[in-house]
Amino acid sequence: MGERWIKSSERILERIKRIEEVEDKDRLDYVRDIRFLLSALHRSLVGWIQWVNNPDVMARFSREELDSIAKRISEFTRSFIEYDIEATKAGIEKNLEVRRRESGEEVFYI
Repeated sequence: MGERWIKSSERILERIKRIEEVEDKDRLDYVRDIRFLLSALHRSLVGWIQWVNNPDVMARFSREELDSIAKRISEFTRSFIEYDIEATKAGIEKNLEVRRRESGEEVFYI
């Protein structure tokens, strides 16, 4: 499993690189790329969760290795959640604007 996982992950990284190199994308290209990127992230997270939930795997890491892993994951998780909040706020505003235009009224959320 480990070698196949690595090979598959390397192919995903190659595709991400190709995605990043493409210029002059249309809206559908961006949606397709975002969907792929989130699916790749999901795949990786599922793998990590399987590892963390397996005491036999986790027992093989030293305290220092676990500390390093936790710090690294904390950094990008915090960054992702901060971006998620920004994107959600922007999405809420876009939804409010659509509702305002459709109804001709102001919409308030409490």
